[in-house]
Amino acid sequence: MERDAVSDEESQLNARFVAGEETALAEVYRRWSPVVFTLALRSLGDRGDAEDVTQRTFVSAWTSRASYDSSKAKLSTWIVAISRRRIADMHESRAKIRALQAELERMTNPDDLVREPNDLSESLLIANEMQQLEPDAHTVMRLAFFDDLTHEEISRRLGMPLGTVKSHIRRSLSRMRNRLEVSNVAP
Repeated sequence: MERDAVSDEESQLNARFVAGEETALAEVYRRWSPVVFTLALRSLGDRGDAEDVTQRTFVSAWTSRASYDSSKAKLSTWIVAISRRRIADMHESRAKIRALQAELERMTNPDDLVREPNDLSESLLIANEMQQLEPDAHTVMRLAFFDDLTHEEISRRLGMPLGTVKSHIRRSLSRMRNRLEVSNVAP
């Protein structure tokens, strides 16, 4: 009898969540955000990134709630599956950032410019890409790559939330990488 009550309560919560009741979202978040956060923290090893993944997971769940099918999985299972995709996205984003950072460092190293004449054009391309960023993003990128400041140092120096600093860097690197990939493919 008690199991039926729990099952009925969960079914009602699922229905309220899918219907878009914000109180249901709050309840779902209260129940499962600790699990999502713990999974993200264990995988990523960074509290800020784990918080970001947790937020993205619940935003994704909320915006795609109409696609949830309780006959296929429990809501908690569905949310954990979303969190695993967001964790994978974060790992992929980190790998792209590391690769672009390495490329930026390689392109801006004066010793490399002397050895390889083509790097001058690449350096100019990077400088041009940096100039095309929004002012806040440009400032953040300059502090990160040319002044070699950590995300936290940039946050403090600019009085900008840490998450905003990380977002500027991720978006800027992604835009620059996409534009650089297009320019490297062009004839």
